[in-house]
Amino acid sequence: MAFPTLRTPAGDVPADAARWNPQRPSAMPQHRYQPAHERVALPLTDRTWPSRRIGRAPLWVPVDLRDGNQALAEPMDTERKRRMFDLLVTMGFKEIEVGYPSASQTDFDFVRQLADSDDVPRDVTISVFTAARRDLIDRTIASVEGLPRTLVHLYTATAPTWRNVVLGRSRAEVHELIRDAATYLLRRAEERPGADIRFEFSPEVFNLTEPDFVLEVCNSLTARWEASPDRPVVHNLPATVEIATPNVYADQIEYMDRHLARRESVILSVHPHNDRGTGVACAELAVLAGAQRVEGCLFGNGERTGNVDLVTLALNLYAQGVNPMIDFSDIDAVREVVEYCNRLPVHPRHPYGGDLVHTAFSGTHQDAIAKGLVHHAKQAAELGVPAEEAPWAVPYLPIDPGDIGRTYEEVIRINSQSGKGGIAHLLRTHHGLDLPQALRPDFSRVVQQVTDATGQELTHQELFALFRTTYLTPALDGPVTLVSWTTKETAPGTHQFTCTVRIDGREHSCRGTGNGPLSALSEALRTVGFTIDILGFTEHSTTPGPGSPAVAYAECRVDGVTCWGVGGDTSVLTASVHAVMAAVNRCTRTTS
Repeated sequence: MAFPTLRTPAGDVPADAARWNPQRPSAMPQHRYQPAHERVALPLTDRTWPSRRIGRAPLWVPVDLRDGNQALAEPMDTERKRRMFDLLVTMGFKEIEVGYPSASQTDFDFVRQLADSDDVPRDVTISVFTAARRDLIDRTIASVEGLPRTLVHLYTATAPTWRNVVLGRSRAEVHELIRDAATYLLRRAEERPGADIRFEFSPEVFNLTEPDFVLEVCNSLTARWEASPDRPVVHNLPATVEIATPNVYADQIEYMDRHLARRESVILSVHPHNDRGTGVACAELAVLAGAQRVEGCLFGNGERTGNVDLVTLALNLYAQGVNPMIDFSDIDAVREVVEYCNRLPVHPRHPYGGDLVHTAFSGTHQDAIAKGLVHHAKQAAELGVPAEEAPWAVPYLPIDPGDIGRTYEEVIRINSQSGKGGIAHLLRTHHGLDLPQALRPDFSRVVQQVTDATGQELTHQELFALFRTTYLTPALDGPVTLVSWTTKETAPGTHQFTCTVRIDGREHSCRGTGNGPLSALSEALRTVGFTIDILGFTEHSTTPGPGSPAVAYAECRVDGVTCWGVGGDTSVLTASVHAVMAAVNRCTRTTS
């Protein structure tokens, strides 16, 4: 196969490269791009955030209805917006950005619907977004009339490239534009006495803006909006376009945390995007650095590569023993609504929420998980608590899938990469079969042959059907079958087995004695030409309680060939006899 647009790197190996690393420079023009430290001042050198720990969740603010909605090829209509809003309220979000009412009639109408419906809980703050222009502020204030608690989110780009290329204004001119808009917004809010309206400011592209300029602007708005601990302002510092490793963003946030004026009257917020694929790390490190509030979207929808993913952030905290303060106990219900509203699928490998994230196909992973689940159940029993309340420590599963509404059926699935531990786990979990250790590799080879040949996954039902065909069916469907049989104990420790056996269509009567029913069966079959040694035998019930079906496993050597057979019946004796006959038939087929 040719790759006509690609050129194998052919430059000289760098002189300082290690001998084990022969990579050569490609012809891609990396000189066109500047590293972060050449684009923006990074003044923090005595950072303290690396030694901190996150002990409580920040205030989560979903922006699915505004920032996420703006990134959709088909923006939400009112019905989809309302469904998303109701989901967010149900999950426990207490501040929700619902739209950009001055930019879209649909957004304006949706905000008005919320205001007129009287359905917004009294403890939920509705956030609306506006650019720093008087006419847009007027439209925004008109949209929120009647809402119980409102946050008006004012934004302007402040980074040099945006000032120079987009706005065509100097630092001083941009600051004056923002201050004028903030003053006008305050005046419009004051015209509505009794309305609970607070303010938020975002210096868009904060992470590429000079730190002293951001401080200058934010501090002036803190004073202009008369912030107090009872009515704090939100200063939201977006990584609008990721430009550096997450530690750089954390340094920028810690610098602001230390130097913002009237800090007790400021809620320090972050709004990371995911251009470098590190939005989650940026948010987590920003919280370590002093951020108290995080804006993002469920499952990370957003412009370009997306907004930071609130599902991953919150459940990452949960996996560390921190209450996420949001209900994710039915992750599939959350995902269903989000996919419906966004008309975008959630990736099957999406952390926590994807179809495959709790699923192991690899044999070594399956074996570790299966053993971990058994150990977890044992530990719960020893502690005297339900399994869902016991401390969680299962290999490869950072959280219990049951905590977010998933079933264990999804955890281990069988394909050509699977191993004996996973196969045994599914048969035990779904069909009550506790395969002997020595039988597991035998059946694993059977499964491998099927999955290699088909290239497809086996469900647990298909797995059991293959097991039944391989080990159970030969007892009654083979060249050697019992037409009738009886057994009795003729003396202490002596058993007699009498039977009529059909061999290749011909019936024979035979009898044998032994120290147990199975050894007597072996002796009876010896009289018609079969030399049988029972090498291993075990049996168990498949469900708790009296009357449970029994299953028996017999490993037999028949005329030098060793095979496993399995029998099932409500009678343990009958199940045992069937297990031996299944092994005999499997061995006979092997030699014929």
